[in-house]
Amino acid sequence: MVVLSQPPALEHCSLIKTCKPTCVFSGIPVIDLRDPEAKTLIVKACEEYGFFKLINHGVPMEFMTRLEAEALSFFNLPQSDKDKATPFGYGSNKIGPNGDVGWIEYLLVNTNPQLTSLKTLSENFCYAVNDYILAVKRLAFEVVEIMADGLEIEPRNMLSRLLRDEKSDSCFRLNHYPPCPQLQALSGRNLIGFGEHTDPQIISILRSNNTSGLQICLRDRTWVSVPPDQTSFFISVGDALQVMSNGRLRSVRHRVLTDSMKSRVSMIYFGGPPMSEKIVALPCLMAKGEESLYKEFTWWEYKTCAYNSRLGANRLGLFEKTANASL
Repeated sequence: MVVLSQPPALEHCSLIKTCKPTCVFSGIPVIDLRDPEAKTLIVKACEEYGFFKLINHGVPMEFMTRLEAEALSFFNLPQSDKDKATPFGYGSNKIGPNGDVGWIEYLLVNTNPQLTSLKTLSENFCYAVNDYILAVKRLAFEVVEIMADGLEIEPRNMLSRLLRDEKSDSCFRLNHYPPCPQLQALSGRNLIGFGEHTDPQIISILRSNNTSGLQICLRDRTWVSVPPDQTSFFISVGDALQVMSNGRLRSVRHRVLTDSMKSRVSMIYFGGPPMSEKIVALPCLMAKGEESLYKEFTWWEYKTCAYNSRLGANRLGLFEKTANASL
């Protein structure tokens, strides 16, 4: 860890971890949502990587660029103005309650019920957030229904109904990773903006500007950099979907590194089930005689566990049947 002088937007940060840069990975699956084979390709990508790039997705580029511009305007405000939004989801540096920090500031919004107003945000910002969330939620429903077709899940809305439910515990996050010129003094090492983790929900849909930084961990535990693409979305399998598929689809471990000269802005929709929903392997995805790898739990129980653990912890390990049997 290194001690850095603070940019105005992140004045409360004192210690940030660093790591060595990694190679750019050219093997990320790229899937056209309108491809007749999309259902097969999505399942294959989720089995192998838990991650894929989605093109021809139907979300207007205008929604993306407008929200990005509004987000940058907000994050460029004086720190005292941004701090006024803290009760409504603004934070910086601190990631969760357990000591994790990063070179980051963010705005976190609950998507159910729809965002109607944030007192400290401009009206244009609120409209941009609402328009984007509505479009990406529709995309999420479509993606998991196509995924269900590929997995031969019936009915095909078995996953999407959880996201469509009025009590769905889904959320939306805007992340800003400011540039850090101090990187030039760190012997080629990168500051960690958001440490390694898996997403606990069912599915995550990410869009960023054209600044690099996102990395995923492959099955051989190699970290690779994901080339940015501001016109596309990156889809991640979450822990809940890993359990529901009984390990067939794997949640992807990922992290974000900062850039020395350019800011990175990302916007992520996290599709989660209702709090009371039981998370269990779907019988239609299990072979005859196959047993569930995980004990049954509710989304509330798992979310509570995730909130009370460190960012990089193997949270699903606590719910594995084999782990419990060996105690």
